[in-house]
Amino acid sequence: MNDLEMYREQLAICDDKIIDALAERNSVVEKIMAYKEQYGMPILQPAQEQKQERRLNEKLKDNKYRDEILDVFSRILRNSKKIQARKLFSYNIVLIGFMGAGKSTVSDYLSTMFDMRLVEMDQEISDREEMSIPDIFATYGEEYFRKKETELLKELQNEKNCIISCGGGAALREENVVEMKKNGRVVLLTASPETIYDRVKDSNDRPILNGNNNVEFIAEMMEKRREKYEAAADIVVQTDNKTILQICEELISRLMELDNR
Repeated sequence: MNDLEMYREQLAICDDKIIDALAERNSVVEKIMAYKEQYGMPILQPAQEQKQERRLNEKLKDNKYRDEILDVFSRILRNSKKIQARKLFSYNIVLIGFMGAGKSTVSDYLSTMFDMRLVEMDQEISDREEMSIPDIFATYGEEYFRKKETELLKELQNEKNCIISCGGGAALREENVVEMKKNGRVVLLTASPETIYDRVKDSNDRPILNGNNNVEFIAEMMEKRREKYEAAADIVVQTDNKTILQICEELISRLMELDNR
């Protein structure tokens, strides 16, 4: 055996070790998730993730392959999150609610923590139509836009482990609700009119509030929509005066309770 063949043999041995180590690591990730579920521990633990990151950076501080190893570990950690998501959710999570209830913030956080694909429906439709939402409403009307929502919800049923963040009016259309239910669990995020106003008062991308951006109008609209929102939802999560971590932990816990019934 010449030197090149010997090095290739060493490389093959290293690859076998890596495969075995990754399989063992993924198994441990599943055990951790099972332990958290069994003892009712918080699923999301960003502090622990930060601790692991510090430990990894410390270990690689003087390693000449630091950047390459960190690149590999970023993929390993992403896959760990996917394993967690698959164990928790065998379906898509559909977020509904009035504008400013927290759908975008919650969907961003969940997609990051579990490496789940995020679909912001308004943004997706806007990109496909190559128009802003206000321009779509002004050019084609609301009915056209709602049909696009329905089409997209049907399309997303072919995927799993997605976070689908719906526009404020999506759940008002019966056809949309039917397709939401086929996707997975529907989560209603809600807040007080005062909180909603505080969150949207400086936004210029809310066509429904044009000329009516005040607490009274928001309260009236929320009450008109409340019955349909609640009828569509599998669970309801209040977002007032809570951190994003608290909201997402409650959401996950409630979904797990629902799935275990």
